[in-house]
Amino acid sequence: MPSSCSIRALWILNNQDTVVFSRRFLVVERRWSVACKKANDRSKDDRYSNVLLSSLPTDSELSAAFAERKKREGSACGYGIRVNQSIEGSDSWADDPITRHIVSLHVKKEENGEEHTFWPLVLHAKGQYYILVLPLVEPEHFKAYNILCRRSDCGNGVGVDGNLSSLLLQLPCITGAFMVAHVLGDIITSDLQEPEVVVSAGPSVGGLLDSLTGSIGISARPKPVAPPVAASTNSTATGGGSVTSDAPKVGPRNLDKDALRSFISTAMPFGTPMDLSYSNITAIRTTGFSPADVSPVDSKQPAWKPYLYKGKQRLLFTIHEVINAAMYDRDEIPDTLSVLGQVNCRAELEGLPDVLFPLNGLDSKRIEILSFHPCAQVPEQGGGDKQAVMFSPPLGNFVLLRYQAPCSIGVPVKGFYQLSMVSENEGAFLFKLSLMEGYKAPLVMDFCTVSMPFPRRKVISFEGTPSIGTVSYTKHSVEWKIIPSGRGVGAKSIEATFPGTVKFASWKPVNSGSVQDGGDEDSDTEIDQGNNMVNVEEYLMEKMNKHLPAVDLEEPFCWHAYNYAKVSFKMVGTSPSGMTIDPKSVNIFPSVKVPVEYSTQVHSGDYILWNTLGKCPVAATPAN
Repeated sequence: MPSSCSIRALWILNNQDTVVFSRRFLVVERRWSVACKKANDRSKDDRYSNVLLSSLPTDSELSAAFAERKKREGSACGYGIRVNQSIEGSDSWADDPITRHIVSLHVKKEENGEEHTFWPLVLHAKGQYYILVLPLVEPEHFKAYNILCRRSDCGNGVGVDGNLSSLLLQLPCITGAFMVAHVLGDIITSDLQEPEVVVSAGPSVGGLLDSLTGSIGISARPKPVAPPVAASTNSTATGGGSVTSDAPKVGPRNLDKDALRSFISTAMPFGTPMDLSYSNITAIRTTGFSPADVSPVDSKQPAWKPYLYKGKQRLLFTIHEVINAAMYDRDEIPDTLSVLGQVNCRAELEGLPDVLFPLNGLDSKRIEILSFHPCAQVPEQGGGDKQAVMFSPPLGNFVLLRYQAPCSIGVPVKGFYQLSMVSENEGAFLFKLSLMEGYKAPLVMDFCTVSMPFPRRKVISFEGTPSIGTVSYTKHSVEWKIIPSGRGVGAKSIEATFPGTVKFASWKPVNSGSVQDGGDEDSDTEIDQGNNMVNVEEYLMEKMNKHLPAVDLEEPFCWHAYNYAKVSFKMVGTSPSGMTIDPKSVNIFPSVKVPVEYSTQVHSGDYILWNTLGKCPVAATPAN
């Protein structure tokens, strides 16, 4: 957690701009008031005195201000740049894209009608909720922002000293506020999945409470015991294994306010974030502490490890990478390919040890984005491909580092996809793909599937036989399984072609200016009274989207979109980015002999084959 981070208040709003939960920290607010009085005493300029000394807004005042900002800025996040609709003093007037995430609200007080500005408010949208977090900053920073959002010029020109981004870099509390907003968003949407770590074997699972708390290294008994891990059906770490993850994986549903209050009071007492790990907080509240839970006298126990592990020791690493690609097959548009990766770790080690290991693939000239867990100590990147990483591991599964890098071993699936209309209700397509070209053992492709989505056309039949795999179709898509799941193929080049045609249900008009698929018409029946608000919203969105006009009848596959095919695959045994860990080079201090397991998993993300014969989006790259 960044130092000097304190939270004045936080609010959670629903998609109707209504505050459904709020929390104010009076201790931090008192500090803000004292700082403002001192700033006003030192300064003769009283333009900001009323603003600085204004009290926190009520829920109704903040709700009205948030709705007004959405109307003024065009959306909850806003424009991010100065446009014709921008007015002086607004976020977009500052002309910085960061204002889409760090916003200000102009609150009109109900008792006297005066307008006061509150900044910086970290905005995070998750599910159907908006989370606003107001950290404590110095009054001088607030005054600097007011000047920036009222200056006549715009943009961050070369040689300009003052700009919003440079101001925010001086505020570590912004990072802490973002961390608070993200964990609250995960809690209210029950998105609390822990990072996966593949292991080869483990002990059996205990009772229900042990299955919840034991997976992070503790149990309901006074002394923590080894976490339960399901046994693997594959003895090799790179080819398969069970997946361990920290419990609990469920959070409060329908905005459980008691659960939120409990987490906030424990994780950030008096407004100061201490430990934002939901697993740690839940384990502490469930298990508590016993006289046996005594910290070592010669070591300081970190906040991210409230319990000491006891049991059979081992160290597990899993490199998990996601490959995103846009394949155009056009001379004027280059293909793009990037790898988003993370190193997941599980350290079942007794005491408070330090782990040191060399990580290959950290060349600063190649790695585009790199961030580490707070428990890690790393030297500054000096351009070398191998660097030593030392960390004091927390309990359970955690992400040691995240990174973005290019694909260093070639394109896993390349080729082209063509589709054109031969009539109003029939399209001809052709795939020509090459899989794992140039790849070597121990890489294994577990499965590979290509799907052609047609979200606004009803598929009634298709014709064609692929050179490999099987084909099936649903109401709105055609799916080609090149490598079925469970039938992994080793590192060998595979050439795959698939020519064919697809037929759709006929079109018919439903009103002026729009068309409707005749085979996919729904009746205008009323919504069942028993449906909840979520179902009502889904129903209304479906009805509104159904009557949107198509782009044109030459490309009627998507509404206001482009036609494409999406590739899904999974590979194990290698890292496309070149990131590797040598288990034999891992050292633990104090010295102890512990088995080290290492595995890799690679999944496809947004791996898109754009129709070579159709329209496609592309970002223009600046000339060198």
